[in-house]
Amino acid sequence: MFKKTILSSVIAVGLLIGATGCSDFGDTNLDPEHLTQENMDYTYMFTNVQLYMYGTEYEVWRNAMIYISSMIQHTASLSWNGDKYTYSSDYNSAYWDRIYPNGIRDVVEVLNAWKENDEYYAEYQMARIMRAFLFHRMTDMYGDIPYFEAGLGYIENLGYPTYDEQRTIYLDMLQELKEAAEALNGESSRIGNQDLIYGGDVESWRRFAYSLMLRLGMRLSKVEAETAREWVNTAVNGGLFTSNDESAIVYHEGAVETNDTAEPYGKVLSHEDPNAWRLSQTFVDHLKETNDPRLSFIGTVVEDPSKKYSSGEWSYGDTTFVNQLGMPNGYDTNEEATDITNAPNWPGNRNLYSVVNRYTFSRPDAPTFLLTHAENQLLLAEAVTRGWISGNAEDYYNEGVRAAMRQFSQFGITGVSEERIQQYLEENPFDATNALEQINVQYWVVTFCDEYEAFANWRRSGYPVLTPVVYIGNVTNGTIPRRFTYRTEEASINTENYSAAVARLNNGDTMTSRVWWDAE
Repeated sequence: MFKKTILSSVIAVGLLIGATGCSDFGDTNLDPEHLTQENMDYTYMFTNVQLYMYGTEYEVWRNAMIYISSMIQHTASLSWNGDKYTYSSDYNSAYWDRIYPNGIRDVVEVLNAWKENDEYYAEYQMARIMRAFLFHRMTDMYGDIPYFEAGLGYIENLGYPTYDEQRTIYLDMLQELKEAAEALNGESSRIGNQDLIYGGDVESWRRFAYSLMLRLGMRLSKVEAETAREWVNTAVNGGLFTSNDESAIVYHEGAVETNDTAEPYGKVLSHEDPNAWRLSQTFVDHLKETNDPRLSFIGTVVEDPSKKYSSGEWSYGDTTFVNQLGMPNGYDTNEEATDITNAPNWPGNRNLYSVVNRYTFSRPDAPTFLLTHAENQLLLAEAVTRGWISGNAEDYYNEGVRAAMRQFSQFGITGVSEERIQQYLEENPFDATNALEQINVQYWVVTFCDEYEAFANWRRSGYPVLTPVVYIGNVTNGTIPRRFTYRTEEASINTENYSAAVARLNNGDTMTSRVWWDAE
C-alpha cells in the first residue's frame, strides 16, 4: 500500500507546487516564491514526475480518449471529437497544458538540484530517462517544441523558450538515454519506494533506458533508416527487458477514483465518463476474425454503462467472446444521417455495443503500462525484417504475442491461458511476406489504453490500414489527424518562436500537418 501513501503525499506537494506558477511560458512563470533547493524534498518531486509520466485524467481524457482512441479506431464515441475529426483547441493542447508546467518543469528542477550531488547520482540518471519519456510523448504529439530551454523559467528566468526541431530533439533524447544507461552500470540507488516504477532498482532502470531507446530508434524508420538502425543496435547491445516482469509499469493498488492515485484511463472509463465510449467495430472485428482471446479481456457488454464505479451499481457485464459487438466510428445521436440508429450493424440498443472491459482497463486500480517487453519484442521482429539486426523475426513476433497476452495476468486476474495463446499462434502464424503489417497490427492491439504510443506507431508504420470516416464539419478534409495543434496562447505569448515553428510545418498549425519522423 506504500504507493497509495506516496502518491497521496505527492499529489499534495504537486498542488503546492502548482499553486506557485502558471501554465504558460510567459514571464508570469517567474515566481520568486517557488520552492527552492533549501526547502524542497526533491525525492517527492521525483515521484511527482512519475505521476505525469503515467498521466492524470485531465490530459488522458482529452487527448488520449476523446481524440486518439477513436481516431485510431480502438474505440468509438457518439459524442466526442476523435472519430469525427472535429476541432477543439483546448482538447488539442491538453497534454501541453498539463505536462509542461508540471512534469517537465519538475523533472528539470530535479535534474538541476541533483546534477552535482553525488548522493543522488543514480537518481539523476533516472531523472534523465524520465525527462526523455515525457519529451518523446510531447514531441510525438506536436512536432517541434520547446526542449532545451523548456522548464528553465524558474531556474534561469527564461520565459519565452525557442521551439527546437524534432530531429534535434530526437537525437538528443537518444544520446541522453545512452549516457544515463551507461552511467547506471554498477550503481546503487537511495530513492527506494518513492520510485513508483522500479522501487529504486538500478538495473531495471538501465533496461528501461535501452528499451525506450529501441522505441525512439524505430520511430525514425521512415526518415533516417541508417540512424534508426544504429540506435536500435545500441539498444539491443545495451540490454532490453527480458520478460514482462521487467516492463515499466506503475501499479495502483488501493487507488481512489476521485484523485490522481487512480490509473488515468481507468479513472476516466469508470468514474469520469463511463458511458462515453464503445469499442470500435474495426477493433472488435479484427479480434473476432483472428479468434483473439484478448477480446474477452478488452470488451464487455453492460446493461447500463452510465453507472459509475463508486455508485454501488457498477456492473462488470458480459465478457463472452461471441457477444462482443463493436460500434462503427463516425456516428452520433443527432437524428440525421449519422445517427447511430442508421449504422449497418445497429443492434437496436446502443448498450448492446461493447464497452471497455471492467475487470481490466476500466478500473481505478488497474496498472499503467508505460513501456513493455511485448512492445520490445514486436519492434525487434520488425528490425529483423528490415535487416537491421540479426535473429529470427518469427521468434521475436511469437514472443511479442505471448508477452502481450500474458500481460493480462498483471491486472491481478487469471488472464489468457498458455493453451489459448498457443492456439492463437497456430491459427495466426507469422507470415514473412506480410511481416510489417502483421507486426504492427499486433502493436496496435497491445498498446490499447496507451493511446499516445498507439497513435505514434500507427503514423510511423501505416498499420493497421484504417478507413477514415466521413463526417460533416470535420477539419481534416476527411483524413485521420496526424498531430495535435499548439496551445492557442502561444501565438500571442511566445509569438516569434511559435511562428518560426509553425512555418516549418507542411500545412501550418493544423491537425493534418505531419511531424518530422512522419514524412510522407
